[in-house]
Formats: sequence, structure tokens, C-alpha cells
Amino acid sequence: MPPARRTRFPGVALPQVGLAADVPEAAVVAVPTRAVDGAAELTGETPVDATGLLEREKAKGGAGELVSIPTPGDGLLERVLLVGTGEGSPADLRKAGAALARRCKDAASLAVDLRQALPDEAGLAALVEGLLLGSYSFSRKAEPKARALATITLVGPKDKAVLHRATDLAQATAAARDLVNTPSLEKSPEWLAGAAKDLLRDLDVTVLDEKQLKAKGFGGILGVGQGSTRPPRLIAATYDGGGSTHVVLVGKGITFDTGGLSLKPNAGMLDMKMDMGGAAAVLATLRAVADLKLKVKVTALAAAAENMPSGTAQRPGDVLTQYGGRTVEVLNTDAEGRLVLADAIAYAAKDLKADVIVDVATLTGAMPVALGKRHAGLFTNDDALARQLEQAADASGEPLWRMPLVEDYRPALDSPIADLRNIGRPTLKLQGGSITAALFLREFTGGRPWAHLDIAGPAMAGGDEDEKTKGGTGYGVRLLTAWLSELSTGRRSRRSA
Repeated sequence: MPPARRTRFPGVALPQVGLAADVPEAAVVAVPTRAVDGAAELTGETPVDATGLLEREKAKGGAGELVSIPTPGDGLLERVLLVGTGEGSPADLRKAGAALARRCKDAASLAVDLRQALPDEAGLAALVEGLLLGSYSFSRKAEPKARALATITLVGPKDKAVLHRATDLAQATAAARDLVNTPSLEKSPEWLAGAAKDLLRDLDVTVLDEKQLKAKGFGGILGVGQGSTRPPRLIAATYDGGGSTHVVLVGKGITFDTGGLSLKPNAGMLDMKMDMGGAAAVLATLRAVADLKLKVKVTALAAAAENMPSGTAQRPGDVLTQYGGRTVEVLNTDAEGRLVLADAIAYAAKDLKADVIVDVATLTGAMPVALGKRHAGLFTNDDALARQLEQAADASGEPLWRMPLVEDYRPALDSPIADLRNIGRPTLKLQGGSITAALFLREFTGGRPWAHLDIAGPAMAGGDEDEKTKGGTGYGVRLLTAWLSELSTGRRSRRSA
């Protein structure tokens, strides 16, 4: 198996996962238990009798439930863990894998005995994702605590292809987390462009600097970035695996967001290193698509800028000329993500002739108010595309919820001096800020099939939960890769109908 990919970041490498026919010597052996009529049923073999222990512990076999069996300690084996797998669904197995990874982080090795409870392909992939993503860590401590767990062996499965696919996907998600978790002191737009080149080193990556952006008319990206001493960038990379559909993924890449002159309160800035989570997701998705050699053509665009207040910053009341010529009156400089996205979406429609455009952005504070921290909001002008993404969300374990594009709200974006305003007219008091943001972006799609994923809720986690770890989650990588995997099979038509 190739070494773990973590680009140039100092994060701890993920464990290596292998397959075996019999239980090897390991520090910890895990045996699945499942939920049966409100109790736990042992589904594997252990070196000790565990049935009575399950009864005494009143174990229910729920996903991620752990019961430890002490061992004599005269060999490598430290303990046996019984891990609940619930009903054995991919979601349950993902939880079980993550729970095991956290419990065994200080062990030298882990073997998971699946011989009596071999999951199907989807379940096995989910288990591997949980094991690897639950192992993720990122630190800037002077002496970070190294995780001891280096090897994980799955006993019973024989399908190496499933293992490799799941590992590639977990590595790509970890790379997205690294990008998000990197402090903004380091993470300038130029740094992000360099990181993209590292991550996509076998693909052709082009970067437009501030002079090229000005010459080509990317007024939205330039306007947002003009207040910073660290100028903006547009990052573009393409993987061409064939197929008849050209998908363009557009990511919001605000490397730090103060709100500009419409300054956020201090508390509102604490997590703003994550405001490039959309860019991280689309770049890492391209990494996964290339590793999986999917038969589809995908371009990733990351619109990167730092939104800072200064004497050169854009002002409320300024009028920008976006890529393609449309003008936008800026009423709030903290509604900056839609300005950089609009440039990239217009470029995808006009110049790249995209068949489908999907943008991913930590766009609005209104979205987690509506849906909480686990679901992303889905806005789209195409019902078939909505169904495809919803199915991919179910398969990948990255949930989303379709939101309406309310046509009655569209007039709120009209401006008396420009083609559009960047926020809904405040005097109308419509609320629905996520909806008006999506309606604004739709104006730049050229009528092409398009979806907008507002990931402001699930892009960051406040603590460890299931396969998510505190900090950046890499949300969107697994969802988009699942969707593109289906697209690459040829079962989807060119125009997503």
C-alpha cells in the first residue's frame, strides 16, 4: 500500500490498513457485536468467553458501543474489545470504526475480526472510513502527542479494491481537514495555491494572480481581496478521465474572514480560518477522483481571497464588475463569499462550458440556524441533480437537505444603480439569508444545471463525534466523490435529466 498522502502538512499520518485471513498478533483485537432484540449478540471469535460479559455489562450492541475484556498481559495482546455494530448498516459500521480508532489510539496495533460478521462492500468501506477518519489528528503544539496506532488489520475480507477505494477517500478527506485546520497566519491565498499544487501534483494546476485576475475581469475576487496585503488567487485544476460530462466544482476559498469593513464581532471570527472549507472540499474531491480513476471530466475552481479591513478595502456602496460583465452593488462586505463564487461560477459557465456546476461554500450563518451542524443546505435549479446529490449524501454519510429557491425573494436583489445587490434589500425584512444568497449565485450560472451546497454547519465540528474530529471535517469530499462515482458509470445523462 502506498504511504499516506498528507501533502506538506505536519499532521500525524493515518494508520495503514491491511487484510488477513487469520487474526495476527496485535495489541488489541476487536470483535463485532450486533444489536438483537435489545441485546448484544457476539458475531466473531475471541480468545476468551465473552457471552457472559456482554450480559453482565448489559450491552445492547449499539453502533460504537465498546466493552473491554482484560487479558493476562503476558504477550503482545493487551485487551479484547467487543464493538457494537448496531444493525450493520454503513452508518453503524462507520460509527463503530471511529469508536474503535479513538479507543485504540495509544495501542501499537489493532486487528478487527470480521470472519463471522463480514460486511458487504458498502459496509466494509464505511468501516474503513470510520477507522481512518476517527484516527485523524492535527496539532500545532511544540511537542504534539503522537498517536501510537500505526497498523490496522481487517481479518476476513479479501476485496483489496474496496479497501484501497475507502483508503483513498479517507486520505482525501484528511487532506481537506488539514487545509481547513491550518491557521490563517500561514494560510494566505498564495499558500493555498501552493498547497493545491502539492495535493494535485500529478495534475495540471493553474493559478491566476492578482494581475491576471484584473486583466481578465474577475472583479468579485479582486474586490473581496483588495483590503489584504496578501492578494487573491483563482486556482484551477482538471482531471479528465473521459466520459461525456464536464463537471465543474467551485469552492469558496476565503482564507480568513474578518467581515471586511462590515466587521464581525470577535467571537464571530474565532473559526474563520475555516471559511475556505468549500475550496478544500473541491480540491480534495479532485484528488479522490484522480486516485479512483473515475471516468468523468472534473474541474475544480477555488476562488481564494482574504477579507480584511484596511484603507484599501472595498466599502459598502461600492459597485463591482463581476466576471462576464454583470455589476453588483456591495451593501455588506461580510457577504463576500458570494462575490468570489459568482466570478468562478460565471467563468465555469462562460469559458469552461460546464455541463454541470456544483459550488460548495461555508456561505451563510443562517444555514446552521435552519439545519443545525450536521446537515448542509442544498439549493438547485435541477430536480434530477437534486435527487442524485441526495442519494450520494445518503450513501456517503454526509447529509444534506434540499432548500427552496423562493422566486418571490428574487426582487430583493435588485439594485437601483447596478444589476444586483449582494444581499437582499434590508428594508424588506425577508430574512431567508441563505435563500437570497443562493438566488444571487443562480444569476451567474448561465442557466446550466447547478447546485449550491451551503456547508456552514457541518464544515467544522466542536468536538469528536463519530468519524468527525474537532475542527475541520472535510465535509463534501465523500458526498461529491460518491456522486461523481455514479456519474462515471454512465447511468447519468449529459444534462442531468
